[in-house]
Amino acid sequence: MLSTWIVVRVDGCHFHRFCDDNGFQKPNDEQALKLMNSCAVSLLEMFKDIIFAYGVSDEYSFVLKKDSLLYQRWSSEIVSAVVSLFSSMYVMKWKEFFHKKEFKEPPYFDGRSVCYPSSEILRDYLAWRQVDCHINNQYNTCFWLLVKSGKTRTEAQSSLKGTQTQEKNELLAKFGIDYNALPIIFRMGSSVFQDRDELTGNDRVVVEHCNIIETSFWKEHPRILNEEEPLLTILRPLSTKMLRLS
Repeated sequence: MLSTWIVVRVDGCHFHRFCDDNGFQKPNDEQALKLMNSCAVSLLEMFKDIIFAYGVSDEYSFVLKKDSLLYQRWSSEIVSAVVSLFSSMYVMKWKEFFHKKEFKEPPYFDGRSVCYPSSEILRDYLAWRQVDCHINNQYNTCFWLLVKSGKTRTEAQSSLKGTQTQEKNELLAKFGIDYNALPIIFRMGSSVFQDRDELTGNDRVVVEHCNIIETSFWKEHPRILNEEEPLLTILRPLSTKMLRLS
């Protein structure tokens, strides 16, 4: 469909097993996240039609510009190219981040594409992914603290069942952890986009960990979507609460 935003979402396949096999740190492995970010940067550098990407855990969402004619906008070809390049870059860059580790099995990813008719709906999608990042990170942080303290995984799941944000924060406090003091890459995920270097005036691909739910980010970077529509979303009233989680 013409004049719509195409988003390709890439997800790791069987990554729970892959993470266990390769000894990734729980609940977050910063080197693994940086590897994902490096792969995303490579995609923005190689596919100029990709103007923004948001990543968390083993997933990345790539946004193509609204007037993109990449592969004549054929979904199967776009998804195939994005997923295959991402998978290839993951393998090629592995040693940059895990110098002493060899794969026990090859990593691989799947993908799907969705069209969003307006910038407002596109930003709603990206806001949803960032809210999901916060929810999952807080839960996983609590879960692995309980497991490392001696509970079984089943017992940890049972302890967290039905708990709300405040209850999870209280649990973290018992372990001496302030959720808002955790690394921002864990709490906000990673945004990748073209930005202008103030010193050279040249465009470069950057990775930032920022609030993309509020309109302030998009107003500060209007070149990304090339328009400034207001963000009217049911997620917006929750944004401050979800970002601070306190």
